[in-house]
Amino acid sequence: MKVNLDGKTMQGASAFVMFIALNVVFLVTCIPIVTIGMATSALFEVTMRYSDEESGHLLKDYFVALKSNAGRASVVYLCFIVPTLLLAFAGFFWLFQGSAISIAVAVIAFLGAVYLFAAFLYGMALVARYRATLRQTLKNALLLPAAEPWRTFVLVVIPATLVSLTAAFSPFLIVMLSVGFSVSAYAVSFLLRGVFARH
Repeated sequence: MKVNLDGKTMQGASAFVMFIALNVVFLVTCIPIVTIGMATSALFEVTMRYSDEESGHLLKDYFVALKSNAGRASVVYLCFIVPTLLLAFAGFFWLFQGSAISIAVAVIAFLGAVYLFAAFLYGMALVARYRATLRQTLKNALLLPAAEPWRTFVLVVIPATLVSLTAAFSPFLIVMLSVGFSVSAYAVSFLLRGVFARH
């Protein structure tokens, strides 16, 4: 029996191993917390490129993107994540106050947090895809969720679903630690490319 190393099966297995390695490297580079922005931007850059051409070296290109996107991605990350967390905290605070008005305020705060989280994801993808000014990147990231409501809904639902599955079924954590982030970023890349093609 002769094994064809260039066959589709071997290529698929090799790609799967690379996505596992990419997932692990992404998680490691997210550990300092302040590097989550640049890590997410680098992950989007390599997965969008791979979804477009199915070429390049995922790990090598990831480290190149991590370095080149570091400054802008970190600023965009802080601009969106800080108010997102504050709105989420405010939402939980008002939710447990017990009145109808406080619940309404909590819903508004949660919706604002979700909107800014979507803007954060768009911002990371914009940093990965384009070399625009920081001001233009922030502006576009804030406008895209409103301009693309259905695609934005899917963009937010994917990570929300992964978090919910991990919380509900602890064995799913193994999937998240092995391929969850890299494969979901690859899936999201097709959606992001569609959004950018329209705008």
